[in-house]
Amino acid sequence: MDHDAESRSLYAATYLGLPTATLPEGGEQGARLPAAGEAVWVLRGGGGYADPDPTFADHFARFLDTVDPAEVRAIIVESWEEPYSISADVPVGLLAENAGRLPALRSIFLGDMESEVCEISWIKQADVTPLLEAYPKLERLEVRGSDGLALRPVRHEALKMLRFESGGLPGAVVRALGECDLPALEHLELWLGEESYGWDGTLADLEGILSGARLPALRHLGLQDSEIQDEIAAAVAAAPIVARLESLSLSMGVLGDEGAEALLSGQPLTHLRSLDLSHHYMSDDMMKRLRAALPGVELDLSEQEAPDDEDGWRYIAVGE
Repeated sequence: MDHDAESRSLYAATYLGLPTATLPEGGEQGARLPAAGEAVWVLRGGGGYADPDPTFADHFARFLDTVDPAEVRAIIVESWEEPYSISADVPVGLLAENAGRLPALRSIFLGDMESEVCEISWIKQADVTPLLEAYPKLERLEVRGSDGLALRPVRHEALKMLRFESGGLPGAVVRALGECDLPALEHLELWLGEESYGWDGTLADLEGILSGARLPALRHLGLQDSEIQDEIAAAVAAAPIVARLESLSLSMGVLGDEGAEALLSGQPLTHLRSLDLSHHYMSDDMMKRLRAALPGVELDLSEQEAPDDEDGWRYIAVGE
């Protein structure tokens, strides 16, 4: 994945193997739209520095009246009006309130906006629990931005993928995730970030996730973009959940030789199909040791970084 993801739309043309589609602008006449279930629908209100009209509520109402909502399978909420000062409560609320009209919806991406609209750390998010409660058959939930983000512990039987992209994920959200019962979840990805942009957690907040007790189907775990990546690596080295993973990502953070040494000294990782440690601060010697120790693992050691010459500062890949 492109670590500059906060600077562009991840799914500009396709998503989940489907083309993305938007409603025609008010002045466009006779625009041909794809069948409701054969596209991913990109919904937006005025956002960032753009013209604030129409509002997200107006756009959503027109969407429900224009396509057959009963056939819609995937929605990307690209933006809402002034997302740097107004929370995502409106799009979350409207999606939850209209769940009965969207029975086929299986995927939601909340906040897939480019940095020109709003920097990732500025996006005002919301409590996303209502989306999980309103859509018991939802299979994929992705969220960008974490200012105001909240989650309550829930049980969800169908969710297979959960991703939080942020420059700083609140510790309360991480703790709540560890208390969620997600028996079908296969892919969990967290961009934990740094304190300057909202990370206020500790290693202890990850215990519920690393135990794997409530995540019996998990096959991919990403604990990424972290300023405590060495500590996370040490915890992962002894975590019960790792033995049943197929892929693991500790990328985008400030992983150095200390964290890599912990991985080499911990439980075997040779069962993994892939291990992503890209954007790191490891030495050449340590990279050689990792390659020698994990010959059958698809190992990503790209983006070797060097600490700041003046103060030795290490930077995560995505902050602001």
